[in-house]
Amino acid sequence: MQLRPLDPGSRPSTGLSPALVPAVSRALTLLERLAQQREPMSLARLASELELPKSSVHGLCNTLLRFGYLHRQDDGAFRIGPGVMPLAEAFVAGTGITQEFNALWLDAEPDETIILSVLNGPDVVYIAARNGRRPLGLAFNVGMRLPAHLAATGKAMLAFQPADAVRSRFGSTALAPMNGRGPKRVADLLVELKLIHGRGYSIDDEGVRAGVYCFGAPVFDAAALPVAGLGVCLNKAMLGEDAGARHRDAVLRAARTLTQRLGGRQPPSDRS
Repeated sequence: MQLRPLDPGSRPSTGLSPALVPAVSRALTLLERLAQQREPMSLARLASELELPKSSVHGLCNTLLRFGYLHRQDDGAFRIGPGVMPLAEAFVAGTGITQEFNALWLDAEPDETIILSVLNGPDVVYIAARNGRRPLGLAFNVGMRLPAHLAATGKAMLAFQPADAVRSRFGSTALAPMNGRGPKRVADLLVELKLIHGRGYSIDDEGVRAGVYCFGAPVFDAAALPVAGLGVCLNKAMLGEDAGARHRDAVLRAARTLTQRLGGRQPPSDRS
């Protein structure tokens, strides 16, 4: 297997091959392989797929475990650990994601409310919002926080994170519903997130506020990790005969466009 940078297409062409540190390249390739698989992998399987000696992979895994980038299950298999999440959040803080979001609607005022959020602990924090022309009964403001397990944008991001990272984010406490709706346990949330991951978008059906219906879609970085959530919110009574399909499709297209503008990439379509 030829080791490669995670995003070689983003590097300027100089005519010279960049000098790579082999150990770092192997560690990043290992993380990328686990992220692509979306399932735990044994030491033997990792060594086989990376075409590396077991002793080398064992050392890489122990180092990544120490820094929280890997998690080892009871059966000895490895999966992505919660240590990757601060990196994703730091990426968002250093990008022009809000400017790119605003540029999507520079020449048009949306009929419905369009929102952009990032994860912060168990919550989402809204970093941009374009409140629509149609009345919603809920105004989104920059800096506003809502529980990530209820907000459409929050669930869209959580669905593309490892289960261990989700558990670490919420801890062992029960999840508090709002408006009498929403998962009450992390186990229930994980079941919903699996469905969201499979279809690629999330739904908030009056979980945050009565009468408000939202679709959410993730925005990805160059490593195909979720760094923000894009959402459209409307009055549930305005869903229409297509059950809001036009709004769902619109938010999916906008999320893909924003991902591209940030130099990101979608996860492989066979992830489930």
